[in-house]
Amino acid sequence: MAVLIDRRSKVLIQGITGSNGAFHARQCLEYGTKIVAGVTPGKGGESFDPQNGKPKPVPIFDTVEEAKRKTGANVSAIFVPAAFAMDAMVEAIDAEMDVVVCITEGIPAYDMVRVKRYLDGKKTRLIGPNCPGLITPGECKVGIMPGYIHKKGGVGIVSRSGTLTYEAVWQLTQRGIGQSTCIGIGGDPIIGTGFVDALDLFNNDRQTKAVVMIGEIGGTQEEEAAEFIRRHVKKPVVAFIAGQTAPPGRRMGHAGAIISQGTGTAASKMEALKRAKVEVVKSPASIGEAMAKKLRRGRARG
Repeated sequence: MAVLIDRRSKVLIQGITGSNGAFHARQCLEYGTKIVAGVTPGKGGESFDPQNGKPKPVPIFDTVEEAKRKTGANVSAIFVPAAFAMDAMVEAIDAEMDVVVCITEGIPAYDMVRVKRYLDGKKTRLIGPNCPGLITPGECKVGIMPGYIHKKGGVGIVSRSGTLTYEAVWQLTQRGIGQSTCIGIGGDPIIGTGFVDALDLFNNDRQTKAVVMIGEIGGTQEEEAAEFIRRHVKKPVVAFIAGQTAPPGRRMGHAGAIISQGTGTAASKMEALKRAKVEVVKSPASIGEAMAKKLRRGRARG
């Protein structure tokens, strides 16, 4: 069992003819992802050349609805410019895609307010925007993460930071610890799937035995996640909060990573997680070893 995507997922790429979309579509294909369609308005009927030894070009359609109807696609990855990203997300939601992964950064907050409201009552799960995507190692990659650092296994990863996701994955892989699914939720103030959503998925996934959670300063997602963990999650959780030395009011890279009026500090998030019995590490360099110890203790008790 995998979270959100697996080898059966049929993926379409919105913006496949752009430079970013084309590059990452080829990377995903090389990883083994089943990309069945591309969508670029005005280029329907053309095809995308994988250029990786695959004998079959990927058909391009004008709309997501047509691509889904003709190929059975159920997952969409969005690589369109920020000015058109809201329309791309709405189009994928209207087509009732199961999962939509929006990689695009720089989307106006007002556009995301509208998308977030539009998602209410819809079947689609949105990952992102401004995120690295998600991967179920050995099965399917929908995003921009380097596939070679991942190893199939039982640790779920959910993170606001793309770079720290890769760091945590590599530490685990070097220790022989595989991952079930890795979800980069994105660092913008308004996103589709948050920590609580991802933790709920991992908590109900039989393959996932433990979870790494990587948060940042700004907002209240991590405190809400801590309360959810305290009430519902029985699996071991290791967490790291980035921005521990950030002064109040200072933006730290992501649009969502800002402390205001005494809330959203690293200290408040770390304390909330500790109260929920989460092992909180002070340095990202300690994530892998902390998880290894958690798993060893679990095996010893078992």
